[in-house]
Amino acid sequence: MKARTAAYLLCAVSALSYAQTQVKPKADIIFLHGNIYTGVVGASAFHEVQRAEAIAVRGDRIEAIGSENDVLKLKGPSTEVINLQDHFVMPGFNDAHVHLGESGLQGLTVDLTGVQSLTEFRERIKARVATAAAGEWIVGGGWDETLWPVKEVPTRWDVDEVSTGHPVFLERVDGHAAVANTRALQMASITLASKDPQGGQIARDANGQPSGILRDTAMKIVTRLVPAPSRAKRRQALEAALQELARWGITSAQDYSAVDDSAANWESFQTFEQIERDGKLTARISEWLAFDDPLDKLEAERSSHPQADPMLHTGMLKAFLDGSLGSRTAALARPYADDPGNSGLPRYDQQKLTQMTKERVDAGFQVGFHAIGDQGVQMALDAFAEAEKDAHEKKINAANGGADYRLRIEHAQVTNPAQVAQFKKLQIIASMQPSHLLTDMNWAGARLGPERAAHSYAWAEFLNGGVTLAFGTDHPVEPVNPFRGLYAAVTRKSEDGKKEYFPAQKLTIEQAIAAYTTGSAFAEGAEKEKGKLAPGMLADFVVLDRDLTASVPAKILTTRVLRTIVGGKTVYQAQ
Repeated sequence: MKARTAAYLLCAVSALSYAQTQVKPKADIIFLHGNIYTGVVGASAFHEVQRAEAIAVRGDRIEAIGSENDVLKLKGPSTEVINLQDHFVMPGFNDAHVHLGESGLQGLTVDLTGVQSLTEFRERIKARVATAAAGEWIVGGGWDETLWPVKEVPTRWDVDEVSTGHPVFLERVDGHAAVANTRALQMASITLASKDPQGGQIARDANGQPSGILRDTAMKIVTRLVPAPSRAKRRQALEAALQELARWGITSAQDYSAVDDSAANWESFQTFEQIERDGKLTARISEWLAFDDPLDKLEAERSSHPQADPMLHTGMLKAFLDGSLGSRTAALARPYADDPGNSGLPRYDQQKLTQMTKERVDAGFQVGFHAIGDQGVQMALDAFAEAEKDAHEKKINAANGGADYRLRIEHAQVTNPAQVAQFKKLQIIASMQPSHLLTDMNWAGARLGPERAAHSYAWAEFLNGGVTLAFGTDHPVEPVNPFRGLYAAVTRKSEDGKKEYFPAQKLTIEQAIAAYTTGSAFAEGAEKEKGKLAPGMLADFVVLDRDLTASVPAKILTTRVLRTIVGGKTVYQAQ
């Protein structure tokens, strides 16, 4: 520890200057003997992140951080002292894009994540059918045909073989396609004569018969028939999701619990309220609302819970402008390289999108658009440009009182340099999920062709262009494990290290950590509260078994969380 003392001086001095201007109450907890990565950038020309040895916590906030000698001055007779045993400590991860309701329920349904073949896919369905009541809906998801020997999507007839008497609806891993069996299609009245809804597609065989594959908005034709989970089951699912967050060192989550179902999403928020009242909320939740809902409903939901609650509040408005690359429904400016007749499925008319965006920004809402293809991204940028102009002309302040509306584009997987410049000009946040690349690199090049692929998943391009980058996982589309995202960001290699995808877009480990902490905090307007370890900030941090900044990149994947602290309280400790 003595060798690191010099490196800690800057942080210690700032802690002392803070302490000298304050009445010095005794700390509730002091964490000692740590290798603490504060997230606070130093003033030297090297812009190194300051480190510290100890943290004092009072209530739910950091009272002081710096050298052990200085922090121990705040020790009182009832102060608890925890020895960090020289382990690496960093700000808690803030997952900027997650679906906790869906991830929790996935464990209570048919989990098809990682199935390696159509045979295994059917076997898992068959096992669930064996325990189901007569006529019960069989639901679940997570399948990915690109992992199978024969890379073809399943059909209703494949599912029919193991599901006689049960309606079945199973979402693809990306949530933008699903397969329904014949019984489910019949119940939804999907027939030869059915027409595709706007922004969706009913896939068909060579004879025009629905094949069972439903893409994007067409999925709603069936999902509206699926019985909603009971409140007890929803709470069970959300509590399971919270346990997973704590296990992976995630102290904050920006959540859209139920994708494309605003009623279920609001029910999840109300369930989180119950969990909070019971004192069992172990992560800070910013719950998104549905962009398409009427303004009066959105305003009523926003005002129903204190926005100042640091543990739970409503956040931005979320809309889907297109689908996904995996399902070939992301909206592209030019057709898919491996599907020349298809440019994806935009979900909105531009004029309507722009008008709705103006109204919601004028009403003081933060807005975030799911946009994966470059055409979807352009739709978002065009709507945001008009909304910002309108709000400025009307002298409407953002939620934080300033003129930065913190507008966001979620995913932004396919972009071009001109669009990156527009992000910067409009101050749009790029909310991205680096772990997607670990899955998508197997086929993204074929979907896009080399020219577009070179500017896909362009984390370095955004960061170098002065755009705020916020990282998340999109769980359950990808595992909630943040170390996969850090690994992907710094290597752009497959997990076995054998494939590499346009390495010019790699980040440093310091940049990747910042995107998962300070960037994510900024994206939800909470950068004064969290994302860094400094006096006055919320005491949210994680203890790891290795120093991420000194690890060989491949070893990042095997990182273990030893302790997760939210508001000074330990919510997870490794056994």
